[in-house]
Amino acid sequence: MTNLLEQLRQYTIVVADTGDIGAIEKFTPRDTTTNPSLITTAAQMSEYQSIVDDTLVKARQELGEKAPVEEVIKLAIDWLAVSFGTKILEIVPGRVSTEVDARLSYDTEATIAKARYLISLYEKAGIDRERVLIKIASTWEGIKAAEILEKEGIHCNLTLLFGFHQAVACAEAGVTLISPFVGRILDWYKKNTGKDYTGADDPGVQSVTQIYNYYKKFGYKTEVMGASFRNISEITELAGCDLLTISPQLLQTLKNTEEELPRKLCPEVAASMDIEKISVDKATFDEMHDKDIMANDKLDEGIKGFTKALETLENLLTARLARIEGNDTLNHAIEDIFHVYDLDGDGFISREEWAGADAVFDAMDINHDGKISPDEMASSLGAVVYLAKAS
Repeated sequence: MTNLLEQLRQYTIVVADTGDIGAIEKFTPRDTTTNPSLITTAAQMSEYQSIVDDTLVKARQELGEKAPVEEVIKLAIDWLAVSFGTKILEIVPGRVSTEVDARLSYDTEATIAKARYLISLYEKAGIDRERVLIKIASTWEGIKAAEILEKEGIHCNLTLLFGFHQAVACAEAGVTLISPFVGRILDWYKKNTGKDYTGADDPGVQSVTQIYNYYKKFGYKTEVMGASFRNISEITELAGCDLLTISPQLLQTLKNTEEELPRKLCPEVAASMDIEKISVDKATFDEMHDKDIMANDKLDEGIKGFTKALETLENLLTARLARIEGNDTLNHAIEDIFHVYDLDGDGFISREEWAGADAVFDAMDINHDGKISPDEMASSLGAVVYLAKAS
């Protein structure tokens, strides 16, 4: 019997949810997806220091010595995302997703402009736009931006998707791919009901199953990529989904587990189901979103979490640039980052307060006690600059 990962690949395209090039080489996914949290994690690894340093230096040279640090950092982050994406595309045969600034989630025009800019950077690097997905939050404004971008041949991955209304709007807008967040849906229901859920009873699994069956029933071309998994049961229950984006830790668990994996989602079965077709305009979207408390909560929380992750990366790069330019502001930068996340002021950051990528939290939680202390954050973020200085 083959392991679960190999069996899963018979039904589903496996995507690596990481910016760690080493992990991508190990698990050989077809596609990859990344974001500021994952780039922050990768940037803490010594093997990627040259990418970080070179990008910061080039951004400063591009804008000039008198340019504000904030402008240099914003430019560097775009370049860094594309640099990591380009290197990843040297390994995987498929696509990489690159995220638009979450702070633009409710601004259609700004989202379009940022997406066009990111694609232009990829094309300057010799990457065909067919190999890039622009990752955008599934707000109504984000979906409308994606509709315009898709008509220009810029393909989009609509993320932070929690509600059926979001999924239908994305399909009607003709987006290439959606990323429903299985684990975060489960988190919400566990917190608000006090119940535990397993297997097919998992609300996140049920949400993706409903979306998949709806898309296949009515022939939508939009791909469904389940994301944000908490355990391998959620993954195995979605065997047959178009794509699944999985963290390196869970990929390893799947690889180490040998048991039978039946296909759970199938387009032929979906096509025979009795499902009512609906249409979603803005008024319908707003009404359904207001009624779906879970989707409302998690979309808002997700945008805030993505924003905080980006701010963490900005502070990290600001400290690194300061070191390169001879200004010792690292300790202040770490203090700023810590206070952003320590919401209750108890001197520790819990996983709930973090609200970002689990991979970043786990990397900083050095003693694995479920919380990040100031010393652990200093050690984690400080490693970036000290390793870079020594190299």
